[in-house]
Amino acid sequence: MLHKVIIIGTGPAGLTAALYTARANLKPLIFEGPQPGGQLTITTDVENYPGFPDGIMGPDLMNNFRKQAQRFGAETLNFMVDSVDFSSKPFKVTAGSKEYQAESIIISTGASARLLGLENERKLMGYGVSACATCDGFFFKDKEVFVIGGGDSAMEEATFLTKFASSVTIVHRRNEFRASKIMQDKALSNEKIKVIWNAEVVDLIGEPNKNGLEKVILKDTVSKDETIYKIDGLFLGIGHIPNSHIFKKYLNLDDKGYILTQPDSTKTSIDGVFACGDIQDKIYMQAVTAAGTGCMAAIDTEKYLEDLH
Repeated sequence: MLHKVIIIGTGPAGLTAALYTARANLKPLIFEGPQPGGQLTITTDVENYPGFPDGIMGPDLMNNFRKQAQRFGAETLNFMVDSVDFSSKPFKVTAGSKEYQAESIIISTGASARLLGLENERKLMGYGVSACATCDGFFFKDKEVFVIGGGDSAMEEATFLTKFASSVTIVHRRNEFRASKIMQDKALSNEKIKVIWNAEVVDLIGEPNKNGLEKVILKDTVSKDETIYKIDGLFLGIGHIPNSHIFKKYLNLDDKGYILTQPDSTKTSIDGVFACGDIQDKIYMQAVTAAGTGCMAAIDTEKYLEDLH
């Protein structure tokens, strides 16, 4: 069976693209991948999505997105896409040991936050541990928080968090930052920001359904001594990894692996393949901007299919 459009990945971008293409009667087929609903499914409270004055749980918001798309005829499959073939048309997508064909593709596979790899980190994600200061900073008003990292994203997160937190401590495993000079100066000149050099997080202490994160154990990378700090929040500022590995053979990517799209468009380097959300946006990375690019991708796809026929 030849599908008019296949959407790879969910989250606000993919599900908005699904809603718009479904309403255009294109009967989209969506592959939800390993984390249906994307990063918002590991976010407890979403307070900055328009239309929810009392906030909404991340998984509930994504469930609403999905139901709305399905209401108009979108089909969702809980499969991970193993490979794609964009070398000829129709495009081919392999998932769950079956091949699917489509006239157009929308990619919304997102970017995953780099994690420290600690057992308690995933458990406490959304309960004091966060990978997005702009999403969660508001919850840490007058609290003491740590930011892990030494690059531009860590400096940016730390500076942003000073608007809310009473104190922000950057924890870096080396004795100098790799962030650009201008970002370092901005962070270090802020009186709310302190730095712990030559330290790495070895464990997080707390219970998700009680008080959340309560303490963090840091290990000195030089002396190997361990110290326990009582803190209210920990932010990961060690960057994101775009989920683009299965597309790199076919599409133009930037040096970090994000899919390049044409200006004022979601078109990729292959005609008929579109990208939206965090897989092509490394600047804003918000649910509302992802949803906006999902809408753009759907409109671009609809126009492409109209011109095709």
